[in-house]
Amino acid sequence: MTLTFWDERFEGADYRYGMRPNPFLAAQAGRLPAGARVLSVGDGKGRNGVWLAEQGFATTSQDGSQVAQNKAQRMAVERGVPLETVFSDLTTWDWPREAFDAVVCVFVHFRPETRQQVHHNMLAALKLGGLVIMEVFRTDQLALKTKGPPVLEMLYDAAMLRDDFREADIHLVEETRSFVLQDSLQRGEAALVRLVARRR
Repeated sequence: MTLTFWDERFEGADYRYGMRPNPFLAAQAGRLPAGARVLSVGDGKGRNGVWLAEQGFATTSQDGSQVAQNKAQRMAVERGVPLETVFSDLTTWDWPREAFDAVVCVFVHFRPETRQQVHHNMLAALKLGGLVIMEVFRTDQLALKTKGPPVLEMLYDAAMLRDDFREADIHLVEETRSFVLQDSLQRGEAALVRLVARRR
């Protein structure tokens, strides 16, 4: 069977994109109640999902690469924490409904024809009062060339996220620049948009 793009990217012994959690996620995790059930979408090799599990959250790590999910499980075992993994395509997945206290989305981007539906599904997967915590690349990222989607239509801005999550209470939405250091693939200044939204 031919490997998918992401399987090929995640092949090998290294933890491409790093093993440390996303700093914005780490800063926002204090908003979550103890023992919260958290879904980390596009979690790759588990750097965010495993970290969330280490904080005592009941964590589900989702990704579209089975290779990545296998490595996430290995990291969880090595660190002695439980981690549920789900191998699926977010655009066709039968999303759980009202199941999570938080959905985490870090550097996961979608084409315009699927983006709004996936974002709607993130909200629908939350219990009432649950949070979406998101950090993604914004449109200025193309000029910086420090990775991220290479096409403008897959990048976001604050107005787009406000519109996509208009049915939620938006606690934070900001456009910023920050130094991203994950590994040799993503290193340097990045143009970002961040969101924290609560399902009502």
